[in-house]
Amino acid sequence: MIIVATATSKEMKASFGFADAPAVEQGESVEFTLNGRELLLTVTGVGLVNAAMAAGRLLGRPGLTGMVNLGIAGAYEVIEFPVGSTCYVWRETWPEYGLLDEDGRVDPKAIGFAQGNVGGNPVWDKLKLNPTKDTERMGLELGATWLRASSTTVGSVTGTPERSGWLKTSYGADIENMEGFPLAFGAMQQGLPFLEVRTISNLVGSRYAKEWDLKGAFSALGTATAELFK
Repeated sequence: MIIVATATSKEMKASFGFADAPAVEQGESVEFTLNGRELLLTVTGVGLVNAAMAAGRLLGRPGLTGMVNLGIAGAYEVIEFPVGSTCYVWRETWPEYGLLDEDGRVDPKAIGFAQGNVGGNPVWDKLKLNPTKDTERMGLELGATWLRASSTTVGSVTGTPERSGWLKTSYGADIENMEGFPLAFGAMQQGLPFLEVRTISNLVGSRYAKEWDLKGAFSALGTATAELFK
């Protein structure tokens, strides 16, 4: 059984509307069969804390074969990652873990405690994912036109161009989300394949309506999910 996690019920509905999947509310997990695959549809709630709690509840279940995180995200540069495009994540970063200095920089090793281990290696603020291999392990298929992205998982949505530019430059980030890191960390600690797929809804740091398209991102999410689970 593959866990399919979204942050919100809107993202879940957008993802599986084509398949007439059952409604799932925050905190719920519903079993669903799609094209012969047993899925556990889960709505975690928004943010790192909700995502971590959901991972803790679910990853001890027997018979799991992987986890897929679906959702929308912002892009730090919409020329490279246009609004409405679909991407899969090869690296997750939690840029807020560590010691914050007077210049606003965060040193993940300064407090002396790694978050844990994956594959015998300490995890500080970054996780290198294996999207191509893990997609194959789950019997799924990446879209031919999907973009490969490095993602940051943040506790608060970036609301200024200055902060957006700093995150992009400091962490080599392409997109921003609020749940990917804890879900990936939990799955990888259990030795399960993990895949994060995001559709781009906005330019990070901009509050101008013209640089947002939630409806388009939700529509693209349904198209991407159908392609992934075909």
